[in-house]
Amino acid sequence: MKDHVITTKVVVIGAGPAGYSAAFRCSDLGLNTILIERYNKLGGVCLNVGCIPSKTLLHIAKIFKDTRELYKKGIFNSFPKLNVDSLHNWKNSVVNKISSGLQNIAKFRNVKIIYGIGSFIDHNTISVVNQNSKILIKFEYCIIAIGSKSVDLPLKISGLWNSTQALNFPKIPSNLLIIGGGVIGLELATLYSSFGSTVDVVDNSKKLLSMVDNDIMKIFKKNIENEFNLLRAAHVSCIKKDNCRYIVTIVNQNGLKSKKKYDNIIVCIGRYPDTKLLKIDSIGLKLNDKGFIKVNKQMKTNINNIYAIGDIVGEPMLAHKAIHQAHIAAEVISGKNHFFEPQVIPSIAYTDPEVAWVGINEEQAIIKKINYKAVSFPWSASGRAIAVNSAFGLTKLIFNRDTCKIIGGSIIGSNAGELLSEISLAIEMGCDAEDIALTIHAHPTLYETIGLTAEIFQGTVTDIINVK
Repeated sequence: MKDHVITTKVVVIGAGPAGYSAAFRCSDLGLNTILIERYNKLGGVCLNVGCIPSKTLLHIAKIFKDTRELYKKGIFNSFPKLNVDSLHNWKNSVVNKISSGLQNIAKFRNVKIIYGIGSFIDHNTISVVNQNSKILIKFEYCIIAIGSKSVDLPLKISGLWNSTQALNFPKIPSNLLIIGGGVIGLELATLYSSFGSTVDVVDNSKKLLSMVDNDIMKIFKKNIENEFNLLRAAHVSCIKKDNCRYIVTIVNQNGLKSKKKYDNIIVCIGRYPDTKLLKIDSIGLKLNDKGFIKVNKQMKTNINNIYAIGDIVGEPMLAHKAIHQAHIAAEVISGKNHFFEPQVIPSIAYTDPEVAWVGINEEQAIIKKINYKAVSFPWSASGRAIAVNSAFGLTKLIFNRDTCKIIGGSIIGSNAGELLSEISLAIEMGCDAEDIALTIHAHPTLYETIGLTAEIFQGTVTDIINVK
């Protein structure tokens, strides 16, 4: 069969948030663009088997849990029951709606989509193979956006779930073990415990979410202690199958072993870059010691016409980081002298309660020898927080004492991830405490706690005792 040859200005490999954002931005800048995707849908892991379906399920889990609690208080007359089939139908409808929207956007922007597995032939040629054909794409520029994959457990045992399989459960397991206590593991623990599973989370680190300040995590651990069980500084040494269940040996930090049976096990021990299918060795593309593609601040690799963005270039593996890198790559290719130089990149754990953080935390401030001051506003003094049953929450800001500028912040409580945007913007704009404190925040809202926290730093707060 003769190879079909196509010529284009830009080819983008991978159609996740990084890839489709790069392709669409290239098109807007007048660049003829082809988008290669190995699966039959746009959106990548994030849309199809990650961010969107997990947040859809977590939203339902939150409603389910809140309704159950209100039933116990006598506010509702009936106890909620979960219909798993309808739950998945709703989740799939959300994913399909967004995916079809991306297809329409690609069509409107005249971005050609080729489905198949792409690999490099040389610095200007990619081969795309699918079930029906082989296509050679001649390009001037290439943007690699192939994402990352879940790390498998070294133990060889069948039937273990990864994060993708965990979002397509046929039924709610009675007893569940989650290996890995990072953001994904904790979100899945929140999901399954809300739906009625007895959940254990085992993690080999001593500190949960090490990038979050201790006072925030203290509130988090207090709120989840009756929801699921955290086993920190521990690891799984052995897994054996007993009919349809798993017998798991867990070793704690003192070396003591314990055994327990579980219906299912979810492995969430990280993600890694997988560049094998690209055949990058044939073109001399350089990787770092962790296997990520090396890039500069303009997202260029060591090969001048090849760029890389998103998970494949390293931490943090976040869709919003990938989207911004996608814009930079497209703009640089179009001739703009742009650079990826964010002051901060926000992070969110969509647990219950939500935890969100951005910028410098206290530990980092100490290491960097910054003369800082951390101030917090308790949500127990927020009328809105009390009204939405989130009085346990906390808003925390970190300021540079010398300049009074905000350098970091974190929030725990209802919709913490949505509230974080003001703090991120304030850091990027170089706001000081007075800028935030003198900005009128609507009342009663959760976001007004950000202004009130700045008032604490200023010594002008009236909603709580003004110790300053």
